[in-house]
Amino acid sequence: QVQLVESGGGLAQPGGSLRLSCAASGSIFSINVMGWYRQAPDKGRELVATIITGGSAKYEDSVKGRFTISRDNAKNAVYLQMNSLKAEDTAVYYCNAIMRVLGSQTYRNYWGQGTQVTVSS
Repeated sequence: QVQLVESGGGLAQPGGSLRLSCAASGSIFSINVMGWYRQAPDKGRELVATIITGGSAKYEDSVKGRFTISRDNAKNAVYLQMNSLKAEDTAVYYCNAIMRVLGSQTYRNYWGQGTQVTVSS
């Protein structure tokens, strides 16, 4: 069994910072892409940022220059440093990983349980 466990959400003031962490555990053979998505109330889930094994990252336009995604391949972990937070960043943030587990020949999409980020004064 494989799971993704997130931590680091909470309440921040506008202009503040939060750091999200996500660690994958279980019978993992290989992880390809890792990333973060978010879902605000009454909205669909949207991509925030992704990062591949080699470290190349992509960002959604509204977070460019404010958020930084990074990963530690040795720990099967991905992080999201969020600076200059805005009220519109309020959402549930989900960790995502495309992984191949031991005994499987294919990569599958896995999700964490989500962590709430609220930006409010």
